[in-house]
Amino acid sequence: MLVKSRPPVSNSLLGIGRRSLGNFSDTLQIARRRLAVRPARYPNISWWAWGLVWVFLTAAAFVRLDTPAGVAHGQWSAGVARLAEFFTQFGLGGWYLIPSALLLVAANLTDWRSLSRRALMLVYSWTCLAFLVLSAVGLSGLTVNVLKYAIGRARPLYFQDFGVLALHPFAFDARFAGFPSGHATTMGAVFGILLLLFPRRWYIALVVTACIASTRVFVGAHYPSDTVAGFGLGCAFALACGLVFARLGFIFRPARSGLPVRKPSFRLVAPEK
Repeated sequence: MLVKSRPPVSNSLLGIGRRSLGNFSDTLQIARRRLAVRPARYPNISWWAWGLVWVFLTAAAFVRLDTPAGVAHGQWSAGVARLAEFFTQFGLGGWYLIPSALLLVAANLTDWRSLSRRALMLVYSWTCLAFLVLSAVGLSGLTVNVLKYAIGRARPLYFQDFGVLALHPFAFDARFAGFPSGHATTMGAVFGILLLLFPRRWYIALVVTACIASTRVFVGAHYPSDTVAGFGLGCAFALACGLVFARLGFIFRPARSGLPVRKPSFRLVAPEK
């Protein structure tokens, strides 16, 4: 993030290493200082209501859709199957984690003091965004992987053998890693991020991310309830990360009620002179 003034260092490997450690240390100091002076007062969001809706939708999908989806597995048309196979790839976490991690590495190696104010704010915004994506997608991804192997639900690929509700906790077998869906969790986190950044276009983000999440059903990897549960989990992680970022003053500012609001200074494109 933004760094305090330090003596210039050379561009040698040793100098770059020192700059990297200095940038990392400065970022931690900024975060600690802001957390210390800003009490943990988050807006009064009805998480319990969100949780009840999430549980209700997951249960409804289980009761009404899971068995038909298991029966229909392998019966989709070739066109639908190919389309689902293509779009389901965009639910992989690597599409979001790898670029974010690379951007953070580049930012950590950057000599921030040499940048103009215009360039500094632009790089700062992209760095904060990368950190948000890495946090939301990464943390939700770790959580869903623990849950899916702990629960051990059989995938619809094996519906004829195990039925719609076959649990094998801690089997550590990919066949029993259905609930929740990892791809859907990633899409839920992406939706949550887009919801925070572009609240007026939430419906577009929801349609796109939900459609990608639903492809897991058509490829036979997950039941509908797996995708609903994963999507809600990812979205919750993104919103929670947004609240923490607002407290830190990164990207968002706190709102007394409701979700954090994007700061006017956050720009991903340099303003015209």
